[in-house]
Amino acid sequence: MVMDMGRDAEQGVVELVYEPAMEDFTGVLRERERLRRRWVRPRRWAFVVVALAFVLNASLSLAGRDKPNWFLLILMPLAAILVFFTPRLQARAFQKLGARNGTFRATVTDAGLTLANDNSTTSLNWSAQPRYRETKDAFFTYSDDKNVSCFTVLPKRGLQDPADADRLRAILDRHLARV
Repeated sequence: MVMDMGRDAEQGVVELVYEPAMEDFTGVLRERERLRRRWVRPRRWAFVVVALAFVLNASLSLAGRDKPNWFLLILMPLAAILVFFTPRLQARAFQKLGARNGTFRATVTDAGLTLANDNSTTSLNWSAQPRYRETKDAFFTYSDDKNVSCFTVLPKRGLQDPADADRLRAILDRHLARV
């Protein structure tokens, strides 16, 4: 396939080539949690309640007023650790899946987004993921359901030219809502 880069640049085509990295998935999951604020607050409160219950149980046990509940004294810190490390564990799982697929090639046009790797090719219309966020390292597109169940990572390190970031931002601004 022969591409006239001058013509493609005018039509708004940006290509990225990258290997998935853990930081990509950590970033997309962090930004996803910010989009899901309604669900993050209850989890934070649950973390505080678990911590307070642990401290209360431990202090009553140490003061001799109550027998220690070993189940709670062991389970509560484990639950807190799991809640704290869940995003990192999820990112690691996504990174392992991405690494199995090899090099990713993303093509962003006014028609949508096409992702290809060593094993598959996927095309998305803009309506499939109508929102996006930008960080210093990447662009992330998201679905608009309440759980933000679908996302795409477009790391800036995959751009061929630093000026492509501005072109990619322009395409995304034309078709997606920045959140």
